[in-house]
Amino acid sequence: MAEQHHKSWLRSRVEGATRRAFTRAYETVKVDPARFLLQLRAAYGLPIVSFHVVFSLEVGVLDDLAARIIRSGTKVAAAEGAGFGLGGLITIIPDLSILAGITLRTIQKLSLLYGFEYNTDEETAELWIAAASAAGVDISREVLEKEVVQRFVPRVIQRIAAQASTEVVEKWSGRLIPVASSLIGAGLNYYFVRAWGERAKAHFRARHLQVRSRMNAAPLPTGTSGLLSS
Repeated sequence: MAEQHHKSWLRSRVEGATRRAFTRAYETVKVDPARFLLQLRAAYGLPIVSFHVVFSLEVGVLDDLAARIIRSGTKVAAAEGAGFGLGGLITIIPDLSILAGITLRTIQKLSLLYGFEYNTDEETAELWIAAASAAGVDISREVLEKEVVQRFVPRVIQRIAAQASTEVVEKWSGRLIPVASSLIGAGLNYYFVRAWGERAKAHFRARHLQVRSRMNAAPLPTGTSGLLSS
């Protein structure tokens, strides 16, 4: 009974911390699309001048880069978890703030990689739908109100926080063990970002294929068929 009460209290604390962490990340953490486009061209060798061009690339190429982006995020998260893990359960709260930033940046990069920017309110809402999907949250009812971003995003963050708090409390209780807390913190952060990254990748990949299918099915401009047959 006492253990259940402790978990309930801890879950409440973690849920509040997660909500604040993702809210802060939403307001301050943003991957610059222009800089990321340059990185895709310079570091990854993609021959693109805009994100729209990714719809003409091989899907397998995008999938490989997505895997590299997720691996990069997991490595950073693991290093951060190892450092904060030295403090055991006490450092979960500050750890969550950094972990939320790493996770959100990973999701943003995956969004851009598959051709989806977030410059408008609708695109921002779509990004948070992906974040909810990555957290394993079903927000089908809230999607109807996604055009009101000021109301939509905080509600999605609340749902994400509730889901994540359960996962954190169940999986991070091992950080109570002082000797092993550093390794446990690194491992849990690694798998946290990897799991969320893989789910976000699946979400964006499915959307990418839908857009690509619509583009392929679109009728050719008038006069184009004659040019192609000549």
